[in-house]
This record gives sequence, C-alpha cells and structure tokens, in this order.
Amino acid sequence: MAANVTTPGAVEPKMWMGGIEPMKASYGKLMMWFFLISDTFTFSALLVAYGTARFSFPAFTGKHADFTFSNMYWPVPERVYESVPFLHGVSLPLVFVGIMTFILIASSVTMVLAVEAGHRLDRANVEKYMLWTILGGFTFLGCQAWEWSHFIHGTDAGSVMKVIENGTWIEKTIFGANLTENQYGPPAFADFFFFITGFHGTHVFSGVILNILIFFRSATGFYDKRGSYEMVEKVGLYWHFVDLVWVFVFTFFYLV
Repeated sequence: MAANVTTPGAVEPKMWMGGIEPMKASYGKLMMWFFLISDTFTFSALLVAYGTARFSFPAFTGKHADFTFSNMYWPVPERVYESVPFLHGVSLPLVFVGIMTFILIASSVTMVLAVEAGHRLDRANVEKYMLWTILGGFTFLGCQAWEWSHFIHGTDAGSVMKVIENGTWIEKTIFGANLTENQYGPPAFADFFFFITGFHGTHVFSGVILNILIFFRSATGFYDKRGSYEMVEKVGLYWHFVDLVWVFVFTFFYLV
C-alpha cells in the first residue's frame, strides 16, 4: 500500500473537530437541537400514554346537555375547562385556555423579533423584545397557576362519584381533583393533567429564567463585547419548542 505523501506547503483537508460548522450550525446550536430532540421523545411518550389511557375508558354517549361527571367514562373537555377568572359561575368553555395559548404564541413572536434584532446587533430592540417575551412567559405561568388552583378546588357543588371504600361501592361527593380522587372523571385524567401540564410548565419556567439571563447579559453589553447575539437564537430555539409542545398538549387535553 502506498504511503500518504503530503506536498510541502499544501493545506491538508480538516476533519470536523469543532472548527468547521456542519450545515452552518455552530456547536451550541447543534447541542440545543440534540437536547430538543431528546425532549421531544419524552413529551411524545407522555402524550402517547395519555392517549392510551384516554381511549381505554368509554366516552359519554348521551346528549351534551345531559352530561354529568362520572368516573365511569372520560370527561368532556368543554365541561371541565369552562371557568374564567373574575367570572364566577359563568360557563365559557375553553375561553381561558384559548387566552393562555394566545399569550404563549405571542411570546414566541416577540422572541422571533428579539432574534432578528440580535442578527442586526440591535441591542435596544433585543432588550425590548426579550422583556415582552419574559412578560408573556410569566403571564402564562400565572394563568396556569390559576387553572391548577381551580382544578384542585373544583366546583361549588362538587360531583357525586361511585368509589370503592372498604371493598364496597358507595356514592361520595367529591370536590376538585388530586392524585387519588377527581370530581371531573377517572383519577387517571387528573394524574395525567397534573403531570403533563406541570412538566410543560416547568419547561416554561426554565425558559423564562434563561430569557432573564439573556436580557441581563444584553443589557450589560456582554454580547456587544463578544460581537455576536447567537445565544439569543439558541435560547429562542428552546422557547419555540416549548410553544410548539403546548400546541400538542392543548390539542390532547382540551380538544380531544
């Protein structure tokens, strides 16, 4: 076999050792994409598990007006998520969660504007749009906290459910939902609601903390000294992922 001969002064081709960016993506962007892909598998597994549990229970077959909560069948989302803050006793199905969804999507738009301003090295607009994104994230978390509180406390009248106590079926009035009892339907419904929406809320909270850090570094001129606002784009990828996941959570829990 002939030996490799290098011509003096010739430049040898480099293998990727961090110096060449594949598909023009930096190392940091690639690692963020790898993380998001792995997180996608986690959310997918949770939603598949929810779907399996959802369709293992029968659906209510009567008229919508005759629907009552029971742990014998899966609840109708429009009857569970019909409350709005400051409008006690008024039935507005899915209105509040629609507002939550709009707020989160709007924050994704402001994040896009922050990334675009970063490409132009426009520090003032990066700060402005990052502030709006942070405000949107905190508002969404506040809305989710209210929804959890209402879900836990339940309606004023509660629901009469058939439960097993001491090996015997009895009727019991249940108020709200927890990990063992649920006035809206089977306990599995509440279990998945708390876990999946809580898991997503944890991601939103983490994203807000990252956004605050980006805002602080931008305000102190850190990225101007570095000459690049690429970190805004990296965190933006995470924030868009959180928004996209919410679309699927919204579809599974509130529409199906």
